[in-house]
Amino acid sequence: MTDVLGVSLPVTWSASRLKHVTSFLNRGTAPDYVDVGAVRAISQAANQDGGLDWSRTRFHNFSGDPARLKGLLYPHDVIVNSTGTGTLGRVGYFRGSPDGIPCMADGHVSIARFLPSRLYPRYAYYWMRAQQFQDYIYAALVVGATNQIELNRERLADAPVPLPPIEEQRRIADFLDAETARIDTFIELRSRWASLLLQRFDESVRQSTRESGDERFIPLRRILARIKTGATPRADQTDLFVEKGVPWYTPGSFLSGVSLGSAERSIDPSAVKRSVPRFPVDSVVIVGIGATAGRVAYLDRDGTGNQQLTALTFQPEVHARFLAWQLYAVTDELRQLAPFTTLPIINNDFLKAFPVWSPAPERQRAIAADIDRDWVLLQDLLDAQERQRALLAERRQALITASVTGQFDVTTAKGVDLP
Repeated sequence: MTDVLGVSLPVTWSASRLKHVTSFLNRGTAPDYVDVGAVRAISQAANQDGGLDWSRTRFHNFSGDPARLKGLLYPHDVIVNSTGTGTLGRVGYFRGSPDGIPCMADGHVSIARFLPSRLYPRYAYYWMRAQQFQDYIYAALVVGATNQIELNRERLADAPVPLPPIEEQRRIADFLDAETARIDTFIELRSRWASLLLQRFDESVRQSTRESGDERFIPLRRILARIKTGATPRADQTDLFVEKGVPWYTPGSFLSGVSLGSAERSIDPSAVKRSVPRFPVDSVVIVGIGATAGRVAYLDRDGTGNQQLTALTFQPEVHARFLAWQLYAVTDELRQLAPFTTLPIINNDFLKAFPVWSPAPERQRAIAADIDRDWVLLQDLLDAQERQRALLAERRQALITASVTGQFDVTTAKGVDLP
Protein backbone atom coordinates (compact mmCIF):
# COMPACT_ATOMS: atom_id res chain seq x y z
CA MET A 1 0.00 0.00 0.00
CA THR A 2 1.38 3.41 -1.04
CA ASP A 3 1.86 6.08 1.61
CA VAL A 4 1.99 9.84 0.90
CA LEU A 5 2.72 12.33 3.68
CA GLY A 6 1.50 9.93 6.33
CA VAL A 7 -1.70 8.96 4.50
CA SER A 8 -2.24 5.44 3.14
CA LEU A 9 -3.63 5.60 -0.39
CA PRO A 10 -6.14 3.17 -1.93
CA VAL A 11 -4.55 0.04 -3.39
CA THR A 12 -5.26 1.12 -6.98
CA TRP A 13 -3.39 4.40 -6.52
CA SER A 14 0.29 5.08 -6.96
CA ALA A 15 2.44 8.13 -6.20
CA SER A 16 5.14 10.20 -7.85
CA ARG A 17 7.27 13.29 -7.41
CA LEU A 18 6.06 16.60 -8.74
CA LYS A 19 9.03 16.84 -11.12
CA HIS A 20 7.98 13.60 -12.84
CA VAL A 21 4.43 14.75 -13.61
CA THR A 22 5.14 18.34 -14.73
CA SER A 23 6.37 19.70 -18.04
CA PHE A 24 7.25 23.03 -16.43
CA LEU A 25 7.95 23.98 -12.82
CA ASN A 26 9.59 27.32 -12.18
CA ARG A 27 9.18 30.87 -10.92
CA GLY A 28 7.84 33.70 -13.06
CA THR A 29 9.87 36.82 -13.75
CA ALA A 30 10.04 40.36 -12.41
CA PRO A 31 7.74 42.63 -14.46
CA ASP A 32 8.55 46.07 -15.81
CA TYR A 33 5.32 47.70 -14.67
CA VAL A 34 3.50 50.24 -16.84
CA ASP A 35 0.04 51.82 -16.69
CA VAL A 36 -1.10 50.12 -19.90
CA GLY A 37 0.63 47.23 -21.61
CA ALA A 38 0.19 44.16 -23.78
CA VAL A 39 0.78 41.63 -20.98
CA ARG A 40 -0.84 41.23 -17.56
CA ALA A 41 1.39 40.39 -14.60
CA ILE A 42 -0.13 38.20 -11.89
CA SER A 43 1.35 38.80 -8.46
CA GLN A 44 0.84 37.11 -5.10
CA ALA A 45 -1.73 39.78 -4.22
CA ALA A 46 -3.81 38.82 -7.25
CA ASN A 47 -3.69 35.11 -6.37
CA GLN A 48 -6.40 34.91 -3.71
CA ASP A 49 -8.08 31.92 -2.06
CA GLY A 50 -11.33 32.73 -3.86
CA GLY A 51 -9.63 32.83 -7.27
CA LEU A 52 -7.59 35.29 -9.28
CA ASP A 53 -8.46 38.90 -8.46
CA TRP A 54 -8.02 40.66 -11.80
CA SER A 55 -8.38 44.09 -10.22
CA ARG A 56 -5.02 43.47 -8.52
CA THR A 57 -3.14 42.64 -11.69
CA ARG A 58 -0.92 45.18 -13.43
CA PHE A 59 0.64 45.48 -16.87
CA HIS A 60 4.11 44.45 -18.00
CA ASN A 61 6.02 46.53 -20.53
CA PHE A 62 6.56 44.08 -23.39
CA SER A 63 6.37 43.95 -27.15
CA GLY A 64 6.89 41.00 -29.45
CA ASP A 65 5.90 37.36 -29.28
CA PRO A 66 4.41 36.56 -25.83
CA ALA A 67 5.60 32.96 -26.21
CA ARG A 68 9.10 34.25 -25.54
CA LEU A 69 8.11 35.58 -22.13
CA LYS A 70 9.61 33.88 -19.12
CA GLY A 71 6.71 33.12 -16.83
CA LEU A 72 4.03 33.15 -19.55
CA LEU A 73 0.91 31.42 -18.27
CA TYR A 74 -1.14 28.86 -20.18
CA PRO A 75 -4.68 27.69 -19.37
CA HIS A 76 -4.70 25.00 -16.67
CA ASP A 77 -1.45 26.15 -15.09
CA VAL A 78 -1.42 25.98 -11.30
CA ILE A 79 0.28 28.92 -9.60
CA VAL A 80 1.69 29.00 -6.07
CA ASN A 81 2.64 32.04 -4.02
CA SER A 82 6.29 31.49 -3.17
CA THR A 83 7.50 34.20 -0.77
CA GLY A 84 6.45 35.85 2.47
CA THR A 85 4.68 34.89 5.66
CA GLY A 86 0.91 34.79 5.34
CA THR A 87 0.77 34.34 1.58
CA LEU A 88 3.34 31.63 0.80
CA GLY A 89 1.67 28.41 -0.32
CA ARG A 90 -1.55 29.99 -1.57
CA VAL A 91 -2.60 28.06 -4.67
CA GLY A 92 -4.44 29.38 -7.73
CA TYR A 93 -5.66 27.99 -11.04
CA PHE A 94 -5.20 29.87 -14.30
CA ARG A 95 -7.96 29.46 -16.87
CA GLY A 96 -7.03 32.45 -19.03
CA SER A 97 -7.51 36.20 -18.75
CA PRO A 98 -10.99 37.73 -18.90
CA ASP A 99 -10.03 39.99 -21.81
CA GLY A 100 -7.76 37.68 -23.77
CA ILE A 101 -4.58 39.59 -22.89
CA PRO A 102 -1.58 37.27 -22.34
CA CYS A 103 -0.61 36.82 -18.70
CA MET A 104 2.64 36.14 -16.90
CA ALA A 105 3.50 35.24 -13.31
CA ASP A 106 5.80 37.59 -11.48
CA GLY A 107 8.98 36.47 -9.74
CA HIS A 108 7.23 35.70 -6.44
CA VAL A 109 4.87 33.14 -8.00
CA SER A 110 5.74 29.58 -9.05
CA ILE A 111 4.13 27.92 -12.06
CA ALA A 112 3.34 24.20 -12.27
CA ARG A 113 2.32 22.86 -15.69
CA PHE A 114 1.29 19.21 -15.64
CA LEU A 115 1.62 16.29 -18.03
CA PRO A 116 -2.06 15.68 -18.87
CA SER A 117 -1.51 11.95 -19.42
CA ARG A 118 -0.31 11.56 -15.83
CA LEU A 119 -1.89 14.30 -13.75
CA TYR A 120 -5.19 16.07 -14.36
CA PRO A 121 -4.53 19.78 -13.61
CA ARG A 122 -7.67 20.36 -11.52
CA TYR A 123 -6.86 17.32 -9.38
CA ALA A 124 -3.29 18.61 -8.97
CA TYR A 125 -4.69 22.00 -7.96
CA TYR A 126 -6.81 20.41 -5.23
CA TRP A 127 -3.93 18.21 -4.03
CA MET A 128 -1.74 21.28 -3.60
CA ARG A 129 -4.54 22.89 -1.56
CA ALA A 130 -4.96 19.82 0.65
CA GLN A 131 -3.99 20.18 4.30
CA GLN A 132 -1.21 17.57 4.07
CA PHE A 133 0.45 19.40 1.18
CA GLN A 134 0.06 22.82 2.81
CA ASP A 135 1.61 21.50 6.03
CA TYR A 136 4.40 19.92 3.99
CA ILE A 137 5.16 23.26 2.30
CA TYR A 138 6.00 24.90 5.61
CA ALA A 139 7.63 21.84 7.16
CA ALA A 140 9.92 20.80 4.31
CA LEU A 141 9.88 23.25 1.41
CA VAL A 142 10.36 26.66 2.99
CA VAL A 143 13.78 28.25 3.40
CA GLY A 144 14.87 31.59 4.86
CA ALA A 145 14.22 33.72 7.90
CA THR A 146 10.73 34.21 9.32
CA ASN A 147 9.89 37.36 7.37
CA GLN A 148 11.84 36.38 4.25
CA ILE A 149 10.70 32.81 3.70
CA GLU A 150 10.67 31.35 0.21
CA LEU A 151 9.39 28.22 -1.47
CA ASN A 152 12.45 26.28 -2.60
CA ARG A 153 12.06 25.16 -6.22
CA GLU A 154 14.22 22.02 -5.94
CA ARG A 155 12.38 20.83 -2.84
CA LEU A 156 9.04 21.62 -4.47
CA ALA A 157 10.05 19.48 -7.46
CA ASP A 158 10.61 16.54 -5.06
CA ALA A 159 7.23 16.97 -3.35
CA PRO A 160 5.07 13.81 -3.42
CA VAL A 161 1.86 13.57 -5.43
CA PRO A 162 -0.84 10.85 -5.14
CA LEU A 163 -1.69 9.34 -8.52
CA PRO A 164 -5.13 7.81 -8.83
CA PRO A 165 -6.04 6.46 -12.27
CA ILE A 166 -6.51 9.47 -14.58
CA GLU A 167 -10.29 8.98 -14.89
CA GLU A 168 -10.59 8.87 -11.13
CA GLN A 169 -8.59 12.10 -10.93
CA ARG A 170 -11.17 13.68 -13.22
CA ARG A 171 -14.07 12.39 -11.10
CA ILE A 172 -12.46 13.73 -7.92
CA ALA A 173 -11.81 17.12 -9.50
CA ASP A 174 -15.34 17.35 -10.93
CA PHE A 175 -16.81 16.38 -7.57
CA LEU A 176 -14.73 18.95 -5.72
CA ASP A 177 -15.54 21.64 -8.29
CA ALA A 178 -19.24 21.10 -7.64
CA GLU A 179 -19.09 20.68 -3.88
CA THR A 180 -16.66 23.49 -3.10
CA ALA A 181 -18.74 25.76 -5.34
CA ARG A 182 -21.81 24.90 -3.26
CA ILE A 183 -19.98 25.60 -0.03
CA ASP A 184 -18.50 28.85 -1.39
CA THR A 185 -21.92 29.98 -2.59
CA PHE A 186 -23.36 29.36 0.85
CA ILE A 187 -20.48 31.24 2.48
CA GLU A 188 -21.04 34.14 0.06
CA LEU A 189 -24.76 34.21 0.83
CA ARG A 190 -24.08 34.29 4.55
CA SER A 191 -21.54 37.03 4.05
CA ARG A 192 -24.04 39.03 2.01
CA TRP A 193 -26.64 38.51 4.73
CA ALA A 194 -24.20 39.84 7.34
CA SER A 195 -23.45 42.85 5.16
CA LEU A 196 -27.16 43.61 4.80
CA LEU A 197 -27.62 43.35 8.56
CA LEU A 198 -24.84 45.89 9.08
CA GLN A 199 -26.29 48.22 6.43
CA ARG A 200 -29.69 47.99 8.11
CA PHE A 201 -28.13 48.81 11.48
CA ASP A 202 -26.24 51.79 10.02
CA GLU A 203 -29.41 53.16 8.47
CA SER A 204 -31.26 52.70 11.77
CA VAL A 205 -28.52 54.63 13.61
CA ARG A 206 -28.74 57.42 11.06
CA GLN A 207 -32.51 57.66 11.39
CA SER A 208 -32.29 57.66 15.19
CA THR A 209 -29.56 60.29 15.47
CA ARG A 210 -29.86 62.47 12.38
CA GLU A 211 -33.40 62.47 11.05
CA SER A 212 -34.83 64.72 13.71
CA GLY A 213 -37.96 66.02 12.08
CA ASP A 214 -38.43 69.65 12.99
CA GLU A 215 -35.52 69.66 15.42
CA ARG A 216 -32.83 72.22 14.65
CA PHE A 217 -29.24 71.23 13.83
CA ILE A 218 -26.48 73.29 15.39
CA PRO A 219 -22.72 73.58 14.74
CA LEU A 220 -20.70 71.10 16.74
CA ARG A 221 -18.81 73.95 18.41
CA ARG A 222 -22.01 74.92 20.28
CA ILE A 223 -21.87 71.79 22.43
CA LEU A 224 -18.10 71.30 22.59
CA ALA A 225 -16.19 71.81 25.83
CA ARG A 226 -12.79 71.05 24.37
CA ILE A 227 -11.12 69.66 21.27
CA LYS A 228 -7.63 68.14 21.42
CA THR A 229 -5.41 66.59 18.80
CA GLY A 230 -3.02 63.87 19.93
CA ALA A 231 0.72 63.72 19.46
CA THR A 232 3.41 61.21 18.59
CA PRO A 233 6.61 61.37 20.65
CA ARG A 234 9.71 62.33 18.72
CA ALA A 235 12.34 59.74 17.87
CA ASP A 236 14.45 60.98 20.80
CA GLN A 237 11.51 60.61 23.23
CA THR A 238 11.20 56.84 23.18
CA ASP A 239 11.61 56.82 26.95
CA LEU A 240 8.05 58.20 27.16
CA PHE A 241 6.74 54.75 26.26
CA VAL A 242 6.41 52.48 29.28
CA GLU A 243 5.06 49.00 29.97
CA LYS A 244 2.21 50.30 32.13
CA GLY A 245 0.89 53.81 31.80
CA VAL A 246 -1.73 55.90 30.03
CA PRO A 247 -3.09 54.05 26.95
CA TRP A 248 -1.80 55.60 23.69
CA TYR A 249 -4.21 54.96 20.83
CA THR A 250 -3.75 54.98 17.07
CA PRO A 251 -6.22 54.46 14.18
CA GLY A 252 -5.36 50.76 14.43
CA SER A 253 -7.11 50.68 17.81
CA PHE A 254 -10.50 51.44 16.24
CA LEU A 255 -12.83 48.46 16.08
CA SER A 256 -16.29 48.15 14.52
CA GLY A 257 -19.11 50.42 15.60
CA VAL A 258 -17.85 53.00 18.09
CA SER A 259 -15.70 50.52 20.01
CA LEU A 260 -12.06 51.19 20.84
CA GLY A 261 -9.76 48.22 21.26
CA SER A 262 -6.43 47.86 22.99
CA ALA A 263 -3.98 50.74 22.90
CA GLU A 264 -0.91 50.22 20.76
CA ARG A 265 1.43 51.32 23.56
CA SER A 266 1.39 53.16 26.89
CA ILE A 267 2.77 56.60 27.77
CA ASP A 268 4.48 57.52 31.03
CA PRO A 269 1.75 59.26 33.10
CA SER A 270 4.16 62.05 34.04
CA ALA A 271 4.58 62.89 30.35
CA VAL A 272 0.86 63.13 29.61
CA LYS A 273 -0.30 66.75 29.35
CA ARG A 274 3.34 67.83 29.25
CA SER A 275 4.33 66.00 26.04
CA VAL A 276 1.15 64.29 24.89
CA PRO A 277 -2.39 65.66 25.42
CA ARG A 278 -4.67 63.60 27.64
CA PHE A 279 -7.97 62.37 26.23
CA PRO A 280 -10.42 62.24 29.16
CA VAL A 281 -12.92 59.47 29.67
CA ASP A 282 -16.29 60.14 27.98
CA SER A 283 -14.59 61.71 24.96
CA VAL A 284 -15.44 61.00 21.34
CA VAL A 285 -12.31 60.26 19.33
CA ILE A 286 -12.12 60.86 15.58
CA VAL A 287 -9.45 59.80 13.11
CA GLY A 288 -8.51 63.13 11.55
CA ILE A 289 -5.66 62.11 9.25
CA GLY A 290 -5.08 59.26 6.84
CA ALA A 291 -6.95 56.61 4.92
CA THR A 292 -9.43 55.98 7.76
CA ALA A 293 -10.18 59.67 8.40
CA GLY A 294 -13.70 60.11 9.75
CA ARG A 295 -13.84 56.94 11.82
CA VAL A 296 -15.28 57.48 15.28
CA ALA A 297 -14.92 55.78 18.67
CA TYR A 298 -16.15 56.38 22.21
CA LEU A 299 -13.49 56.58 24.90
CA ASP A 300 -14.70 54.82 28.04
CA ARG A 301 -11.37 55.26 29.87
CA ASP A 302 -8.70 57.92 30.18
CA GLY A 303 -6.13 57.79 27.43
CA THR A 304 -4.20 59.67 24.82
CA GLY A 305 -3.51 59.26 21.13
CA ASN A 306 -1.17 59.91 18.26
CA GLN A 307 -1.30 62.93 15.98
CA GLN A 308 -3.90 61.27 13.72
CA LEU A 309 -6.55 61.36 16.45
CA THR A 310 -8.71 64.20 17.71
CA ALA A 311 -10.68 63.97 20.97
CA LEU A 312 -13.96 65.85 21.46
CA THR A 313 -15.16 66.57 24.98
CA PHE A 314 -18.70 67.88 25.36
CA GLN A 315 -20.66 70.10 27.70
CA PRO A 316 -22.38 68.38 30.68
CA GLU A 317 -25.83 68.25 29.07
CA VAL A 318 -24.52 66.27 26.09
CA HIS A 319 -24.52 62.48 26.18
CA ALA A 320 -21.17 61.66 24.54
CA ARG A 321 -22.14 58.17 23.44
CA PHE A 322 -25.16 59.58 21.59
CA LEU A 323 -22.83 61.98 19.77
CA ALA A 324 -20.45 59.12 19.03
CA TRP A 325 -23.22 57.13 17.34
CA GLN A 326 -24.43 60.23 15.52
CA LEU A 327 -20.96 60.90 14.10
CA TYR A 328 -20.57 57.18 13.32
CA ALA A 329 -23.65 57.48 11.10
CA VAL A 330 -22.05 60.26 9.05
CA THR A 331 -18.52 58.90 8.64
CA ASP A 332 -18.61 59.54 4.90
CA GLU A 333 -19.70 63.14 5.41
CA LEU A 334 -16.93 63.67 7.96
CA ARG A 335 -14.42 62.29 5.48
CA GLN A 336 -15.65 64.80 2.92
CA LEU A 337 -14.46 67.58 5.23
CA ALA A 338 -10.93 66.56 4.29
CA PRO A 339 -9.58 68.39 1.22
CA PHE A 340 -8.82 66.26 -1.82
CA THR A 341 -5.14 65.58 -1.23
CA THR A 342 -2.87 62.53 -1.10
CA LEU A 343 -3.26 62.47 2.69
CA PRO A 344 -6.81 63.31 3.84
CA ILE A 345 -6.85 65.72 6.80
CA ILE A 346 -10.02 66.80 8.60
CA ASN A 347 -9.50 70.40 9.65
CA ASN A 348 -10.63 71.04 13.24
CA ASP A 349 -12.33 74.30 12.25
CA PHE A 350 -14.39 72.45 9.64
CA LEU A 351 -15.17 69.81 12.25
CA LYS A 352 -16.41 72.44 14.70
CA ALA A 353 -18.79 73.76 12.04
CA PHE A 354 -20.25 70.32 11.29
CA PRO A 355 -24.04 70.28 11.94
CA VAL A 356 -25.27 67.96 14.69
CA TRP A 357 -28.56 67.29 16.43
CA SER A 358 -28.62 67.83 20.20
CA PRO A 359 -32.04 66.97 21.66
CA ALA A 360 -32.87 66.96 25.37
CA PRO A 361 -30.38 64.94 27.50
CA GLU A 362 -33.02 62.35 28.44
CA ARG A 363 -33.76 61.68 24.77
CA GLN A 364 -30.05 61.42 23.95
CA ARG A 365 -29.55 58.79 26.67
CA ALA A 366 -32.61 56.81 25.55
CA ILE A 367 -31.52 56.79 21.89
CA ALA A 368 -27.96 55.78 22.78
CA ALA A 369 -29.24 52.97 25.02
CA ASP A 370 -31.46 51.64 22.20
CA ILE A 371 -28.57 51.72 19.72
CA ASP A 372 -26.22 50.03 22.20
CA ARG A 373 -28.75 47.23 22.71
CA ASP A 374 -29.21 46.78 18.95
CA TRP A 375 -25.43 46.74 18.52
CA VAL A 376 -25.02 43.91 21.03
CA LEU A 377 -27.71 41.88 19.26
CA LEU A 378 -26.08 42.56 15.89
CA GLN A 379 -22.68 41.44 17.18
CA ASP A 380 -24.19 38.19 18.43
CA LEU A 381 -25.61 37.54 14.96
CA LEU A 382 -22.37 38.48 13.22
CA ASP A 383 -20.33 36.31 15.60
CA ALA A 384 -22.61 33.36 14.86
CA GLN A 385 -22.24 34.01 11.13
CA GLU A 386 -18.45 34.11 11.43
CA ARG A 387 -18.43 30.83 13.35
CA GLN A 388 -20.53 29.27 10.61
CA ARG A 389 -18.23 30.66 7.91
CA ALA A 390 -15.20 29.22 9.68
CA LEU A 391 -16.95 25.86 10.06
CA LEU A 392 -17.83 25.78 6.35
CA ALA A 393 -14.27 26.72 5.38
CA GLU A 394 -12.99 23.93 7.63
CA ARG A 395 -15.45 21.51 6.05
CA ARG A 396 -14.35 22.54 2.56
CA GLN A 397 -10.71 21.94 3.49
CA ALA A 398 -11.50 18.56 5.04
CA LEU A 399 -13.50 17.52 1.97
CA ILE A 400 -10.64 18.46 -0.36
CA THR A 401 -8.06 16.64 1.75
CA ALA A 402 -10.15 13.47 2.13
CA SER A 403 -11.04 13.35 -1.57
CA VAL A 404 -7.56 13.81 -3.06
CA THR A 405 -6.08 11.16 -0.74
CA GLY A 406 -8.81 8.57 -1.36
CA GLN A 407 -10.19 8.69 2.18
CA PHE A 408 -13.54 9.73 0.75
CA ASP A 409 -15.07 7.81 -2.15
CA VAL A 410 -16.50 10.40 -4.53
CA THR A 411 -18.08 7.73 -6.76
CA THR A 412 -20.73 7.03 -4.12
CA ALA A 413 -21.01 10.56 -2.76
CA LYS A 414 -24.28 12.43 -3.14
CA GLY A 415 -22.97 15.80 -2.10
CA VAL A 416 -22.23 17.48 1.18
CA ASP A 417 -25.05 18.52 3.48
CA LEU A 418 -24.82 22.16 4.48
CA PRO A 419 -26.06 23.50 7.80
